Amino acid sequence: MATRPGIDTNLTSRLGADHQALFFAVKAEFDTDTIRVWTGAEDLTINSETYLGAGQLLTLGTVEEGTDLTSTGLTVGLTGMDATILNLGLTEQYQNRSITLYLGYLSGETNNVAGTVTLFKGRMTAMTINDDPVNGSTVSVSAENRLVDLKRPSNLRYSKASQKYIDAADTGFNRVLSIQDMEIMWGRPGGVHIGDGIGDFVIPGGWHLG
Repeated sequence: MATRPGIDTNLTSRLGADHQALFFAVKAEFDTDTIRVWTGAEDLTINSETYLGAGQLLTLGTVEEGTDLTSTGLTVGLTGMDATILNLGLTEQYQNRSITLYLGYLSGETNNVAGTVTLFKGRMTAMTINDDPVNGSTVSVSAENRLVDLKRPSNLRYSKASQKYIDAADTGFNRVLSIQDMEIMWGRPGGVHIGDGIGDFVIPGGWHLG
């Protein structure tokens, strides 16, 4: 992990330390609110954002990473949450909303964050809510890695419509349709007129190939 891109030097030096105060933090972004929790007690500030301490009530699935850009998912569980979190799980649209898992280091025995690194970033795909009369409700969220997008077709074409979807001001593909069945007779006098009245151009005649 010491060679992973994006790790600042403060974290790199701590990887080889005999004593490490590690923590995990989860950020789930819903439409109307963002849930931020971490594996310690009390509140924790990361990048000027406050994360609520969930302790052992926050459970995480296995995080896998390889060198071949393989997309692996993640499961996050939260037990005994308050009514706000439960309400989001019941009423909010969660699918395709962002979720991020951080690995961080604390400075000594304090709640001061020495640095963090993103272990997983993806989108929520499924949510399960179990109600236990003893332990309270448990929400389990399954997420897919953002790398899964590399396996999805873009459904874009080399056409004017697709280019306008990307950039409405781009005119690079405006004349693609007009030249599909156009016959260009090279070497004949008079040339060939191409265009629609705006930005037209003419291929001069008298050109000979070969």
